This record gives sequence, structure tokens and C-alpha cells, in this order.
Amino acid sequence: MKDPLSIGSLLNEGRPLKSVEFFPPKDDAAGERMLKAAAEIKRLEPDFVSITYGAGGSTRGTSLKYARLLQEEFAFRVMPHLTCVGHSKMELNEIIDEFYEAGFRNIMALRGDPPKGETNFKTHPDGLSYANELVALIKELHEDISIGVAGYPEIHPEATSPADDITNLARKVKAGATFITTQLFFDNNAYFKFVENCRIAGIMIPVIPGILPVLSLAQVRRFCVMCQAKLPEGLEQSLQAAGEDASSAQNAGIDWAHGQVSNLLENGAPGFHLYILNRARAIRQLTERLIEEGLIKSSP
Repeated sequence: MKDPLSIGSLLNEGRPLKSVEFFPPKDDAAGERMLKAAAEIKRLEPDFVSITYGAGGSTRGTSLKYARLLQEEFAFRVMPHLTCVGHSKMELNEIIDEFYEAGFRNIMALRGDPPKGETNFKTHPDGLSYANELVALIKELHEDISIGVAGYPEIHPEATSPADDITNLARKVKAGATFITTQLFFDNNAYFKFVENCRIAGIMIPVIPGILPVLSLAQVRRFCVMCQAKLPEGLEQSLQAAGEDASSAQNAGIDWAHGQVSNLLENGAPGFHLYILNRARAIRQLTERLIEEGLIKSSP
């Protein structure tokens, strides 16, 4: 197993990091597919991987099970996600301690989305209302944990304004966040403007761009609605040209993601975090191309 070196320490090395996000599989068959993808991704030596956490702790046991497998079987540096939804402060204390005892030294701290079927976030009577409170709790319990928080280049859907969104992010940073990972976006200008606004507001921690290599036009349209991300005309046209050919559509998505990542790294981004939907093809092709171009190196 890799040592529990924090992601914050890796970022201080000054080289671009590559990382991926897994989500907990719903059944054993999906679990086998995820682990098969993990075995392929292992050869690419990502600097870290994350695994999401279901709303209201709906995948708590599954998330921890697969986080352990990713750490113990594949020697990944794993960052489990944790949300406030549906948990009391005492339960969150227990989960954070459980993560720590399992050897995890990195946590992605999120307020979380409402459970399925609900539209509004509801604070547990004995729980936390905001991600900055969760960051503070983690730091209070285990100061050596490196904490990632979410950033929104195209504004959080519930924020009243870009300024309000940045103010909320600043609260998370003040509470002890180590770095920011962004929501997906397809127009790099949104990322660069977001980082500029962060710096103006005094937020100086690294901002890792989150990239989704899309699989189809229907998928990207769905994600754009869900995340309120803008769909660039060029990406839409490439996916339209692919038509019903799934392989061509996936290649178009990977090509767009490659263009994004190349441009981001050339302009100083501290790395990239891929939302791979438990599939290995995108990161394999992206990594090979970026190494050939000299934009990244294999992890040490």
C-alpha cells in the first residue's frame, strides 16, 4: 500500500497531478466492472483516486468497502467523499474516525445533494448545514487530513451570484480546506475566470480542474442541465457528427477532453481530475497522449 502522503503534499511538489473519480457500484456485477477498470487504471499510476458518497449516506458501507479495496488491492492513494446529508454530528465524527482508522488521510468534504426524490437540502436536526462546517469538524478531529472541497466555475446552482459563490468557497478555505476540485465544465475560459476570481478574493490554494470525457450528445446535454454548465458549439457539433456510433461519440468526447487538459496544463493548472464514470478508456488514452506531448510524466 502506498504511504498516506497527503494530496496537499503532492501538490506542493509543483508537478501536475492526474487523478480520477470512481462511484460506488450498485451491485456485484457493476463492482466487478469497476475493479477491472481500476486494474487498468493502476498501470497509469494516477496520483490519487476519489470515490463518491451517496446522498444521506445511502452508499456509506459500499463506499468504504470499495475505498478499502482501491487502497489495499491496488495501492491507490484514495480520497473518500463525505457529505453532511442525513447525518448527525456524532455520526459524522464516527465516519471520519472510521476513515482515519482505515488509513485514509484525504477526504473530499461536501455539503451534499438532497436524497433522491427530494429537491431541497434539509439539515439533520443534530447535523451540519454547510461544507465549511464539515471541513472544520474534520480538522478538529484529525488535523493531518488533507481536505478537498468543491468549486463551481459556472456557479453553484443555489448561489445567488458569482460573488456569493466565491464568498461561500472562501469560508471552506478559511475552515481548513487544502485544495479545490471543480465541478465539470467544457469551456476552459470558465475555469480561468473562476481561478482569477478566487485569487482576487484571497483564495490561494490549488484549484484542480474537473473534466468529464463525455460519451454521447444526450449525456452531455443531461450533465449540462444538471450542473448548469455551458455546452460549447464545437463539442456539440462533434458529437452530432458522430451520430449513433457510440465509439465515434466517445472518441469525440475524449478528443475534447484532451484539448481541455492540454490547454489547462499549458496555462498552469495544477493537474486534472477526471470524472470517468468507472470506465478506464478515457484516462488511458488521455494519459498516453499527454505523456507523448511532454505535458505530464509518469508518477514517481
